[in-house]
Amino acid sequence: MNDIKPAIMMVVVFTIICGGIYPAVVTGIAQAVFPKEATGSFITDTRGREIGSALIGQPFSDSKYFWPRPSATTDFGYNPAASGGSNSGPTNPDYLKTVADRVKALKATGISPEIPADLVQASASGLDPHISPEAASVQIPRVARERGMKADEVRRLVSGHTEDRQFGIFGNPRVNVLALNLALDRLAP
Repeated sequence: MNDIKPAIMMVVVFTIICGGIYPAVVTGIAQAVFPKEATGSFITDTRGREIGSALIGQPFSDSKYFWPRPSATTDFGYNPAASGGSNSGPTNPDYLKTVADRVKALKATGISPEIPADLVQASASGLDPHISPEAASVQIPRVARERGMKADEVRRLVSGHTEDRQFGIFGNPRVNVLALNLALDRLAP
């Protein structure tokens, strides 16, 4: 009994600290310092409706939109509850066939000769909301043609939505596909 009472008290104390106080403090700091990010970084459309998050990829297949990276989540593409890659290695025959099929489909839309890897390979999470500036650039002719816009106008829009490296040193330049497509809808619905 002398050992059980202190053990129960430690469980209660650590449950209160780790399960209540610590999460409340971290959430409070996040809300104060990064309010948009702490609430999900939601993006709204022209009517003020929340249409997605800047942090999670969205499926786009219409030719008038920029296409995102493929998703490898289970059940359906871009499933935030099933984040994760396919676990297929670079020599897996099924994986190679999937990538080859994606390359063939993109070439059929006029994207060639170089197809950036991020248009045919899913990210590790399967939810990446960004593509490389190169992946956006190869899609400009198609998007401009489908929307009846000049390629230079679409190129300026892509350039304006290209984010630099984080803090100037981490990662690579990137383009948020949802934000870019929303800007396209605002400019040329």
